[in-house]
Amino acid sequence: MIPFLDLRRQYGDIKDELEGAVLATLRSGQYVLGEQVERFERSFADYCGARHVIAVSSGTAALQLALLAAGIKLGDEVITVPTTFVATVAAIAYCGATPVLVDVDPRTLTMDPEKLEKAITPRTRAVVPVHFHGRLADMAAIGAIAEKHGLCVIEDACQAHGAERDGVRAGAFGAMGCFSFYPGKNLGAAGEGGAITTSDDALAERLRMLRDWGQRERSVHELRGYNLRMDAVQGAVLDVKLRYLDGWNAARRRVAQAYDEGLAGAVERPSPAGPADHVRHVYALCHPQRDALRQALSDAGIATNIHYLRPVHLQPAYADLAAGPGSFPVAERYARTTLSLPIYPELTGPEIGRVIDAVNACAERLETTNPPMEMAS
Repeated sequence: MIPFLDLRRQYGDIKDELEGAVLATLRSGQYVLGEQVERFERSFADYCGARHVIAVSSGTAALQLALLAAGIKLGDEVITVPTTFVATVAAIAYCGATPVLVDVDPRTLTMDPEKLEKAITPRTRAVVPVHFHGRLADMAAIGAIAEKHGLCVIEDACQAHGAERDGVRAGAFGAMGCFSFYPGKNLGAAGEGGAITTSDDALAERLRMLRDWGQRERSVHELRGYNLRMDAVQGAVLDVKLRYLDGWNAARRRVAQAYDEGLAGAVERPSPAGPADHVRHVYALCHPQRDALRQALSDAGIATNIHYLRPVHLQPAYADLAAGPGSFPVAERYARTTLSLPIYPELTGPEIGRVIDAVNACAERLETTNPPMEMAS
């Protein structure tokens, strides 16, 4: 079986460096924030082209604290998309604000700027574009609309570590950028972790206070803050792994290029992206008989995944958004048909070939035995 993801391979490649960094952290006796986390914050800020990085306990924490630092509160509206992990919308709700969803562009699966502008009301305070699967959203158009209406832009860059357009990296387009370091991400920790990027000094200071019980100095709680700090072991691991991120992203692009060139017309492949603005966190094709194709691939020894089975507005926990089936046709069609293939830097050439051959054979067999219905957009 070719696994969908095998983190043991990555660990094996940099085992000595990781274990040395973790052991040094354990010996230091400093296990929350501290020098290991500060070193990673400085390195990641330089990498992203931001003045500040505030390391936190998860990507969800990053989103929540960014919204709070921007002053989002009860009664405000924040616009985002239904094609995302639920954390994007959950973070808005945690602040007491109302999530307002707009459909995605059918080509990129990122926020449709035209639909964004139509959704703005007097209560709108912020917009959270999602760099879905590692592809940058249309930040030029989104930023122009946000500036026109006086809205704060907070990037959900949780899948886009290192994505770049016109010399600007993910996390440096908006007022703040939010990253997740969940182990399976392009830059993954050895557990949970997240970070916020910003070049605004005041926002950075507020974020540091919010993650640590609202205190600037010990035992003086100026804000009603949270316990959302990064632990030192994760900082040490991430500081090691960051040195390899560009190489890993390049390897992911090579896998994606092989899929692009090798997969036949029986499946719908992701639309083309620029050379640097997609870091291929996920390679998701579409097929009208997705579940049958997934089973056939499993039978052929190819593990797959689905990102994501339902758009947020069709999740039971978010039924109160009052957006039922048919509200966002592009997002819904994508969720019905999407299937993610294995993509990670350590995939070998023969494994990539096996995946391509299996997808083509299984899709062709399904098309022959049970012709697909037209995939409506």
